[in-house]
Amino acid sequence: MHKIIDAITATPEGVKRQQIAWDQTTGLITDVGNLGVANSKVDYFYDDDCLLFAGMGDVHIHAREDVSGKNNYKETFATTSAAALNGGVVHCCDMPNNPIAPIDDESYRAKMALALNVPATLLMYAGIGPATNPLSRRVPYKAYMGPSVGDLFFKDHATLDQALARYRGLDVSFHCEDPDVLEACAKEKTHGQRRPTKAEVLATDQALALIAKYDLKGKLCHYSSGEGLKAVRQFRKNGGQVEIEVTPQHLFFNESTLPQGLEHWYQMNPPIRPKADQEAMLDAFLKGEIEYLATDHAPHTSEEKLKGTSGMPGLDTYGLLVGWLWKEVGAAPELLATTCSRNPGIFVNRFIDTWKHWFPQLRALGHGFGEIEKGYCASFTVLRSNKSQLVNKSHLKTKVAWSPFENYSFPCSIENVFHLGNLT
Repeated sequence: MHKIIDAITATPEGVKRQQIAWDQTTGLITDVGNLGVANSKVDYFYDDDCLLFAGMGDVHIHAREDVSGKNNYKETFATTSAAALNGGVVHCCDMPNNPIAPIDDESYRAKMALALNVPATLLMYAGIGPATNPLSRRVPYKAYMGPSVGDLFFKDHATLDQALARYRGLDVSFHCEDPDVLEACAKEKTHGQRRPTKAEVLATDQALALIAKYDLKGKLCHYSSGEGLKAVRQFRKNGGQVEIEVTPQHLFFNESTLPQGLEHWYQMNPPIRPKADQEAMLDAFLKGEIEYLATDHAPHTSEEKLKGTSGMPGLDTYGLLVGWLWKEVGAAPELLATTCSRNPGIFVNRFIDTWKHWFPQLRALGHGFGEIEKGYCASFTVLRSNKSQLVNKSHLKTKVAWSPFENYSFPCSIENVFHLGNLT
């Protein structure tokens, strides 16, 4: 049985009305274009105030669940899935800073097996530590250059260099904060002073050098420093290849716009920066210099936040921030289709053969994500441009039930989300 959508679609190539057909059994797209089906015969018709994207993806989240179950009190794969779909996100990649970190074939497969039966598609990074080795098949890796939440991080640059020599040519994402700078600033008054821009800038130089030295397919996570972007631009100008993420938080907030007295709710690593950094990141995003809009979804309980824990949830509001970038910041739909749909799809699809090999049920993903083309997942995110959305607790699906965007109103709403042909 086939289903058909008629909508204005946004792809990196342009914005146009077309029809999309998919097989209800397989959940894969079977035809796209001017299919000639009358409006009265299509299953879903969206007026001109809606824009349909290939299902959006978030390449950086913390779902919290692992085989220990120790952090399930604040998020599980089930609640992560609910929050993701609520925010217009159909697939996510989960970071490895867990009590039992996925660092080898056995621990990686054990963690991923826990996430196979939730509605969204959740995939995993493996962790890199001082004593770890690459897995037997291609997966994405994460390296924490300095202390963060969890225990999987490096205390000095030399140890990181020695470890990455074993990961030559592989896909490594970096949390760029230099441990020596963090230690030197540990007693400063504010969180921003304890994790200053110079920690990110120095770690950026180190990460770029390691990417070049070991021919890594590198990515800089949750980037926040305008000064650091200069090094990235020079690296690229010299022929180096590196990708960048930016969070909605670093684009939306700066130090001066955080509610006074409530700064602990907005604490994250790296911190929310001054206005000049926010403007630099927005400028780079609008110029297409940043590959991914990624939330760094990091759910912690209210009690933990009051004690100074770093991290904010963000999956529930992903699509709303995409709408804000579109309608208020002026990001073109083609750019958003690239950073929120195509690029996350390309990232996930690099590893899809591994995931299909280890988990045969994932063969149903076809060619994968990020495209409105035959053979790709019938997964779509539909935004409505003329219906605003106020974020409050009733809007949220994350288990911790709070958001840094509570009480903010956004210009667009999420009209519908489809995943593998199913309306969620």
